[in-house]
Amino acid sequence: MLVPSHFREESQEKLQQLIKEYSFGVLVVADSDGIDANHLPFHFSVSEEYPLGTLRCHVARVNPVWQRIERGASVLAIFQGPDAYVSPSWYATKGETGRVVPTWNYLAVHAQGIGSIFQDYAWLKEHLQQLTDFHETGRENPWAVDDAPSEFTSRLVKAIVGIEIRIESLIGQVKASQNHPERNRAGVKAGLAGGTASEVAMSAFIS
Repeated sequence: MLVPSHFREESQEKLQQLIKEYSFGVLVVADSDGIDANHLPFHFSVSEEYPLGTLRCHVARVNPVWQRIERGASVLAIFQGPDAYVSPSWYATKGETGRVVPTWNYLAVHAQGIGSIFQDYAWLKEHLQQLTDFHETGRENPWAVDDAPSEFTSRLVKAIVGIEIRIESLIGQVKASQNHPERNRAGVKAGLAGGTASEVAMSAFIS
């Protein structure tokens, strides 16, 4: 991913936080068989052993992607946050010079690393609990994996395969009109603030 210097997010902590906030990502694998992409929910964690972080996800056992990872396919996880079209009419400089064009604001994080496959029942059960607990926390009536009958969940667990990615490279960008003067950024922020949910979310990244 080409990342212009004025859009590059240098803080690893910020990139890790963005992964947590926008954890539904794209798992991309590449090998001699070609390129494949799967859209999956990920669970992210950081440890002393892996300071850049570890990603865990799972796929259906019938999905051949896990076998490709097991054979050594290259692995990349992509995470995207809000995005929005930016109209030139929001720029203060439009009336001054007219030298403005549309663009698109967005944020993206790429995590590349070593993929491992897990089929152990205990690993898979723990992964599902972590993934569920993360998204259920804060709800009025949080659901837990153990709320379902054990024979039911056991059958489902046997139908999936776990994937773990130990991140070795973490890069990202937040394109939020940083390359424009303050008066243009203010116009974009105000323009997006009255739009769709994605546009409103994107406006929060503009300072």
